[in-house]
Amino acid sequence: MSIQISETLTFECETGNYHTFCPISCVAWSYQKIEDSFFLVIGTKTCGYFLQNALGVMILAEPRHAMAESEEGDISAQLNDYEESKRLCFQIKKDRNPSVTIWIGTCTTETIKMDLEGMAPKLEVELGVPIVVARANGLDYASTQGEDTVPVAMAHRCPERDLLIDENKVIENQTIQNLFSLFSQKKKEETLKYLELKNHPPLVLFGSLPSTVASQLSLELKRQSIQVSGWLPTQRYTDLPSLGDGVYVCGVNLPSSRTATTLIRRRKCKLIGALFLIGPDGIRAWIEKISSVFGIKTKGLQEREEEVWQSLKNYLNLVRGKSVSSMGDNLLEISLARFLIRCGMIVYEIGILYMDKRYQVAEPALLRNTCREMCTPMLRIVEKPDNYNQIQCMRELQPDLAITGMAHANPLEARGINMKWSVEFTFAQIHGFTNAKDVPELVTRPLRRNNSLEDLGWTNLIKKDNKIKVI
Repeated sequence: MSIQISETLTFECETGNYHTFCPISCVAWSYQKIEDSFFLVIGTKTCGYFLQNALGVMILAEPRHAMAESEEGDISAQLNDYEESKRLCFQIKKDRNPSVTIWIGTCTTETIKMDLEGMAPKLEVELGVPIVVARANGLDYASTQGEDTVPVAMAHRCPERDLLIDENKVIENQTIQNLFSLFSQKKKEETLKYLELKNHPPLVLFGSLPSTVASQLSLELKRQSIQVSGWLPTQRYTDLPSLGDGVYVCGVNLPSSRTATTLIRRRKCKLIGALFLIGPDGIRAWIEKISSVFGIKTKGLQEREEEVWQSLKNYLNLVRGKSVSSMGDNLLEISLARFLIRCGMIVYEIGILYMDKRYQVAEPALLRNTCREMCTPMLRIVEKPDNYNQIQCMRELQPDLAITGMAHANPLEARGINMKWSVEFTFAQIHGFTNAKDVPELVTRPLRRNNSLEDLGWTNLIKKDNKIKVI
């Protein structure tokens, strides 16, 4: 197998399967983001085993999710789905009293054609608690797409923006408020347009991020005189932002392309197609894009970026000149590749599960420019990669580091390739200037481990016939 180095980015699409977690794993971080929620996963015992084992390591807070296991009677339609769901939801209300209950559909609900959207509104009236349906079945979605289903469902529940009463245009002086109430409809609209020019239109950020990271990003924008009107999803269900014509939205996380489409088409919002917040360069470009849309001149961003790069100096000395390949798993591959190339690494090839080129239009452009600025070969981007082809490519190129899913971690390690789990980047807080160091910290961990072993003289790893001998 020969590898061709191109002068431009090479995009290819193969026919590989998704080698990822089940998408119902989205409850792991969604229930932590929406603090007054309760997630009910409707599936079989297999789904329950997965949640219990795969998510059992996440002892971050008391879980606010449960499993509604479908028995033979449910699958064969001998039991009443509505009555069983009603019984469970009333039990959840009695025990937890959440502000919202979110039903997560699985492969089982798809296979037996369970009408979750039909049952939810009727039960919601009886229960007195909102019920949001998010389908995250593994038949249609990859792991990261499951995370996208919850904000999509939430977007339909957001209130419509009132053009006459907007939270970013509150007239504080009581006298002016009284005068404003006497204006004609036309005069009110003209006044609001004037106020919009003085400030800026409402801005809603969407994407599931921890509350601490969300607060940091809101603060970064506030330093540039940009006020965030709301988040989707929100920390509390009762604080859903107002959406509608004139509201600008911007993504902060890659698994949000369906949310972006819903906000544009269904809620008539205006999308700001910015980069994603991986690395100091990506964060700076993200803030600059939002500022340019609102006609605001940024201040102190270049100095802030240089300060972060300076703090990463020790990591950069370790990775400079090292090579890396990445297998498709979590959608962060293009952003990570761009950041690692900026750090001085060489990226041979990356695999990505799927790519929405409308939503991610800014990423390939900056990646291309970064390769030119750093004088590194253009890499190969493979959508829906065939894992056999990728492993063969790694076997020939022998990169210093491979970022891959857990299924291929041990085989690659056994062949003498340093390995890093891609899922660690999914769970780590890597967004924003403050968290920029977490990416090189994760990337250099296996390299630092090997350097420490060599310094101690404990092991000398020799590659021979794709095997490792320990001397």
